[in-house]
Amino acid sequence: MEQHGLRQCDLPEVGAKSVVSAVLAGKRAMNLRQTQAMARRFSVPMEALVA
Repeated sequence: MEQHGLRQCDLPEVGAKSVVSAVLAGKRAMNLRQTQAMARRFSVPMEALVA
């Protein structure tokens, strides 16, 4: 996020700010739809986003 100058509210693909916060804190995993959207947004393979 820092590399792209993004804030939590800049990631509507993931969901509401509270959902983004939970994902970033490791308390919640992204679902398939969210992962696909983020991969498209950042032009990376989905595998790069899966821990």
